[in-house]
Amino acid sequence: MIRLLAGAAALALPAAAMAQDDYDGGTDWTTADPVAWHSPYEIIVRGGLLRHSDGHSIQSSTIVADLQPGLGTRIENRLRDEAGIVQFRRSDGRSAHPTSQGVTLRGLGGNASSRALVTLDGVPQADPFGGWVAWSAYDAINLGGIVVTRGGGSGVDGPGALAGTIGLYSTMTDGVEASAAYGSRDSWDVSASAGGELGSGQVVIDGRYSRGDGFIPIAKGQRGSVDRAAPYEQGGVGLRLRFDAGNDSRIEASVRGFSDRRERGTDFTQSKVDGVDASVRFVHDPYGATQWLALGYIQLRDFESGFASVAAGRNSVAPALFQRVPATGLGARAELRPAIGGGNPLRVGADWRRTTGRTEEDFFFTGIVPGRHRIAGGSSDTLGAFAEWTSGDATDGFLWTLSGRVDRWWLGEGYRLERNIGGSLITNLRFASRQGWEGSGRAGVRWTSDAFALRAAGYRGWRLPTLNELYRPFRVGAEVTTANEALEPERLWGGEVGADWERGGTKLSVTLFANHLSNAIANVTLAPNLNQRRNLDAIDSKGVEASAEQRLGPATLRATYAFTDAKVDASGAAVALDGRRPAQIAKHGGSVSLRSNGNGRFGGFATLRYIGKQNEDDLGLLRLGDALTLDAGMSWRLTDAISIEARGENLTDELVPAAISSAGIVERATPRTLWIGGRVTF
Repeated sequence: MIRLLAGAAALALPAAAMAQDDYDGGTDWTTADPVAWHSPYEIIVRGGLLRHSDGHSIQSSTIVADLQPGLGTRIENRLRDEAGIVQFRRSDGRSAHPTSQGVTLRGLGGNASSRALVTLDGVPQADPFGGWVAWSAYDAINLGGIVVTRGGGSGVDGPGALAGTIGLYSTMTDGVEASAAYGSRDSWDVSASAGGELGSGQVVIDGRYSRGDGFIPIAKGQRGSVDRAAPYEQGGVGLRLRFDAGNDSRIEASVRGFSDRRERGTDFTQSKVDGVDASVRFVHDPYGATQWLALGYIQLRDFESGFASVAAGRNSVAPALFQRVPATGLGARAELRPAIGGGNPLRVGADWRRTTGRTEEDFFFTGIVPGRHRIAGGSSDTLGAFAEWTSGDATDGFLWTLSGRVDRWWLGEGYRLERNIGGSLITNLRFASRQGWEGSGRAGVRWTSDAFALRAAGYRGWRLPTLNELYRPFRVGAEVTTANEALEPERLWGGEVGADWERGGTKLSVTLFANHLSNAIANVTLAPNLNQRRNLDAIDSKGVEASAEQRLGPATLRATYAFTDAKVDASGAAVALDGRRPAQIAKHGGSVSLRSNGNGRFGGFATLRYIGKQNEDDLGLLRLGDALTLDAGMSWRLTDAISIEARGENLTDELVPAAISSAGIVERATPRTLWIGGRVTF
């Protein structure tokens, strides 16, 4: 551990030292976009939204900046620098199966559906059918930053923000930025963004293409003749427009599409995801006057995947299932902030989200010919109204906030049909529609005096089961997991207390939290090789999150750590899970990073990440070992417009176990990967 820390510092400190002469204190994000998010600590671009409300300052929050696209960087890997953010698999969007890319915080894991709300410029991003996140869809976007708010979302965030909110915010490029890189295993990564004035507004076009031959997912010593490298090919393009619409008003529209092709390292395991997203909004946000926003959006997803059955000796493979999932998400939001006492302390509004989707599957193969076909799916709707009052100033004195929300939810008639292909009907089930009411909200206070702040918050949130959890059974090897159309919404009560201190270039933060997630949805073992999605009595999670940051001239040293003590409370058919840790949740996690933060001729970074041991399954019979990885990179600006860069992922080539089968076969995450490339900006 000490040797790796020393190596990380050695890689990044020379670059930081060489940047000293040109250091100018960092980037002023407000010059890039007039709509900015301001916390007591940072300024960050905030695209397409009303000006920031200080209400979120009562909870633990982090700003992730320095998000230049290209040269092998991945949004999901950058988020791993923040301890406590857990993605269902340790592998990223180049090798993980697309359906395993859910994200959560604070130990509220257990399945691949996200329990954290991921948004892009305020638009929810979870897959409409399964609740996972297509991280590769954001690689082409020029992001101004990411705001991570831990803990249950306020009433304004809406359903799904049980563990927190991860807000991605785009920025409007003025000029041209482009990068190209070549990496290990014949990998290429090319990205570009171009923007400029268009009449009374601005237009930006973003794009990215990446491909690679991939690595063999199965760990050495366990591979057979059927195992091979798992290639990937991904790309996306987006168009964003912004036009003035009178004094202090603007219309913003965006449309983007992406394509993702992966293989899992054997025959019959190809997957593809195609998506198109579009949104339009009207924003009116004058200082000191009434502000309002109206937003509408659509998500279109088409997912296909093959699944294989591999023989015990890994010397033969056969198709097990082919799946196609078309899904659609629709939504709208309206928010009003009336002018009161020279400010906008009150937020009121309403939002609506609808998801529809189905899974179409061929299975029971004889050779390469399927014998059965299944189709299952349904729809869900949520309609909610919210209000939030925030009084005070997050940067000095006493601030308090109180929010409330009420939602009406509907599950339309679900269905599951199975038949022999070309023959008889086996199953034709219809599941009655359901509806209900849910309430959520948050109350919190923050007291700030000079460099020191104390904060406390309590909250309630909820999440509707995904269509995938309700209606789709699945099989992994010999393990069969059945669906459960009777699943109830998850409900969370939680609270936290914390302290922050900042003086000069030093920042310290610590938060203690406790959460009680009732009706937690998990895959529960009922018998050998038989599981079912069930509502557990609860998952109880408590722990500590800490971060420390020190400005060192033109560089910043940052460390984060999360201790999470999570346990399942279960009875009945799930009683064997009682007292166990949820699957895929580690007790310890942390990172140490050193990044240059100036505009000097030389720059660099080094990041050391640790993830602790965790259970692969609900009973804790399969364990994933811990892992310590090192990423680092350096850049050299040849001219004002041109720079060259080199970076490496997992430089020590640590074995990072990402999954383990009931037969003990270990799947690994990204091995050592090196990149060299250049960037042009003007």
